[in-house]
Amino acid sequence: MQHMSEWIDIAAQFIGFPLSEDRLRLFEIYESELIEWNTRFNLTAIKNPDEIRTKHFLDSLSCVLAINDFNGRSLVDVGTGAGFPGIPLKIVFPDLKLTLVDSVGKKLVFCQHIIDRLSLTDCRIIHARAEDLGKDPLHRERYDIAVARAVTGLSALSELLLPLVKRKGIMIAQKGETAAEELKAAEKAIRILGGGETQLIPVTIPKGAEHRNLIRIEKQRNTPSGYPRRPDQIRKKPID
Repeated sequence: MQHMSEWIDIAAQFIGFPLSEDRLRLFEIYESELIEWNTRFNLTAIKNPDEIRTKHFLDSLSCVLAINDFNGRSLVDVGTGAGFPGIPLKIVFPDLKLTLVDSVGKKLVFCQHIIDRLSLTDCRIIHARAEDLGKDPLHRERYDIAVARAVTGLSALSELLLPLVKRKGIMIAQKGETAAEELKAAEKAIRILGGGETQLIPVTIPKGAEHRNLIRIEKQRNTPSGYPRRPDQIRKKPID
């Protein structure tokens, strides 16, 4: 296992700017707490420290390749799980206004614990489904950035994220090898939901074996009022 100080140098090179010792300490605490909580709760299948640093921390920070500065912006992380990618981005960009959303309560309990443990400010946790949040006036088209690290197809994911994004805001989908095919299949959905220019960004995670991609979508128009639809409609009849 590499020392955490070595990892922080790798992370800094990956995102293109140095990280302070204070940031290093926050990542150390996050890693330690995640490993300890995983002995009691099934928060993540990844339990090895090296894999946590690669598949959780670095993968989360890859979002910097889509937006180089998150400070001062509002971000909603949908299906955050144990806080990815939102909390690593908050550690690196302390002025980020962060909202974490998940439908699994125990994962949000952990996220709140980490936020308190790391003394992170301007963070909000919401126990909800994204389909409901996207219809709530307090959240609909209120965020500069919406991000998700999800296995669902891009058409369905766009229907969950784009309603939350302001006009001229950005949606980021963290995807694997099928990203190009998903983007092509979701072109109609993206257009209907108010999305405009799209960008496929290949990601090479240091020491990571998996091929990753970011899909960056700019929001150009307001999302029509009929979206997002009910969960069963999104699942069974994706926009195509």
